[in-house]
Amino acid sequence: MRLGTSRREPRATPDAMTIAGHLVELRRRFLIATASVCVMGVVAFVLYNPLFSFLVHPYCVAFPHHCKLNAFSPLDNLTLRFKIAGYGGLLFASPIVLWEFWRFITPGLKRNEKRYAIPFVVSSIVLFLIGCGLAYWSFEHALVFLKNIGGNNLQSTYGANQYLSLLLLVMFLYGVTFIFPVILTALELVGALSSAQLLHWWRPAVIIITCAAALFTPTGDPLSMIFLMIPLIFFYFASILAGRLLGK
Repeated sequence: MRLGTSRREPRATPDAMTIAGHLVELRRRFLIATASVCVMGVVAFVLYNPLFSFLVHPYCVAFPHHCKLNAFSPLDNLTLRFKIAGYGGLLFASPIVLWEFWRFITPGLKRNEKRYAIPFVVSSIVLFLIGCGLAYWSFEHALVFLKNIGGNNLQSTYGANQYLSLLLLVMFLYGVTFIFPVILTALELVGALSSAQLLHWWRPAVIIITCAAALFTPTGDPLSMIFLMIPLIFFYFASILAGRLLGK
């Protein structure tokens, strides 16, 4: 080797990344996702009043004569504002969080699988928002059901903290479960599952989806369970079709 020259180490490719390299990459993606949630949480904190009015609307529809929520503790107002900021930050930053997740797993995919990263991110965001919207729309029906099931001798008085905790939880659970077909399609494309297997398992899958919808519906009313169960069954068969079409 000539003097004055240095041999450069070959740059590590994503496929040749060590465990330490994967951990460093995971930390970087996690920090970016966390920072985006914090920034969007500040935005949601500033937009607290319109967000609060939006979230209280289902309650006002179910209880039009007394559209007021109660604060039972001096700290409830502060806790409520931080809670809306936290959930709002997760919602507003979900595109960045999902993108960072896909960017982390993309190096482990094959070349023909990487081209599905952006469509998967976009479809995950759209389905997550649709799930949140469906939960928001169906929540007023759940409130009416829960009010009527106790009889006419009960006066329903809800605390703001408890009400919004339940609504935000339902919206989050609906949003996450609506990403279910994207995960199934991704498993089909990487060869972990096949569309033939999913089609063969459709009967137990419908039973599992029905039980999961009953389990993951915090309000416990049958209408909310049906609103969650029917789209998930549709998404199950849609993922089978998507897997067959994309796998060709």
